Parts: sequence; C-alpha cells; structure tokens
Amino acid sequence: MNNQEEKAILKSAEGGSASGGDEEKLIAEVKKEEKLLRRLIKDVRVVIALFVIVAAAIAVGIFIFMNAQNRIKIDNSQITAASIDLAPTAGGALEAVYVNEGDRINADTVVARVGNELIKSKIAGTVIMAREDIGKLVVPGEKVVSMIDPADLRVVGRLAEDKGLQNVSVGERATFTVDAFGGRVFNGIVDEVSPTSRADDVVFSISDKRQEQEFNIKVRFDVSAYPELKNGMSAKLTIYRN
Repeated sequence: MNNQEEKAILKSAEGGSASGGDEEKLIAEVKKEEKLLRRLIKDVRVVIALFVIVAAAIAVGIFIFMNAQNRIKIDNSQITAASIDLAPTAGGALEAVYVNEGDRINADTVVARVGNELIKSKIAGTVIMAREDIGKLVVPGEKVVSMIDPADLRVVGRLAEDKGLQNVSVGERATFTVDAFGGRVFNGIVDEVSPTSRADDVVFSISDKRQEQEFNIKVRFDVSAYPELKNGMSAKLTIYRN
C-alpha cells in the first residue's frame, strides 16, 4: 500500500468519525426532545385530571344544593295514632280491667267492668293504656282503657311556619328514620298538612323574639310492611317537594 492509499484511508476514517459524532449528537437531541415532550404530555394530563376533578366536584355540589332545595327535613317527629278512649256511661267503682298495655284486641272485646257495666271495644286495635286502680270510683265518661287502631298510625312531624310549610303538599313523597332502628329508611306519603297550628306549641325566634307557630305534618306509611313500627316511637322526616 502506497502513501496515497494510506492518506485516503486515514481521510476516510476521519470523515467517518466526524459523521458518527454528528449522528450521536442528533440522537441525543432527539432523546432530549422526546423527554421534554413526555413531560409536557404528563403535565397536560395532570391539568386535565385536575380539571375533571374540579368539574366533578362542582357538579356534585350543584346536585347536592339542588336536592337540598327540594327537601324539607323535620327532626321533631313521632309515630302516633289518635287514641280511642273507652269509658263507662254510668258511674261506679272500677271492678276489673281485663286487658294490659300492648295487648292486641278484637272488636267487641270486654276490656273492663265499672259497677255492673261492661266496657267493650268497638273496633280491633292495640291497648296503649289500662288503668290499674281497681276499686276507685269512676265517673261517667272517665276513661278506663285507651287503644289505637294500628291502621291509623302516622309519622307526625312538627314544622314551624317559616321552615318551608308553604312548600309541603299532600301526596308528596317522604322518607323517615326511626331512632330505634338506626339509619334504616322507611317510605311514606304526606297524608295531611294541618290547617291550624298547634295551639300548645309556640316557638320564639331568637332574632326578634317573634312568635312562630308550628303545624302538624302527617305522613302515611304501609303499616303491614313495617309491623315493627310502634306507637310513640321517635322519628325524623324528610319530605321531597314535587
């Protein structure tokens, strides 16, 4: 190999080294750009995720707010039914009482005897009070036994006039919980909105000492579906406006 050939080979080798160096630099630049692009994509994804979370939170907040506007809560509620008082038509000594509180009785059941008069139930129901003072003098019309018709059980809530009373209507859906059964939810329908206030209950507004009247809201429920619900149980009502 002559000198000219050696020079040619060396020159070719030097040229190849220079070309290889440029290629490595180019690859490094490409990798750097790819890294920056991946970081940018990651940042964009984070921003999008944050935007979605914020939007979802706002949507949930609006949903909760709208639902709250369509609900009326009544914490001061109780399951109850109108009592049926059984009393003698003539006076005399209370000779005997044949039933006890909590008894389920049929119609025409003899519940007590005052003098020679037998006191009978007119309908079937549950005894909620039975006197025990045998021998005491009873005047005409004085109750000796009280009972209820379980079919008449209602959830009765006490709602102040400025707490949404004007927005409650008969037929609206209602749910309620009972203290005795924790968070279990029962279903019902608004059966009655009292046209007059509870005369014995006057609430005073703290802000201006103004008298506020309370009204009874009665909710009907399927007694046969909830036999565990008893007269006198405390409850909390939620009414859903149409």
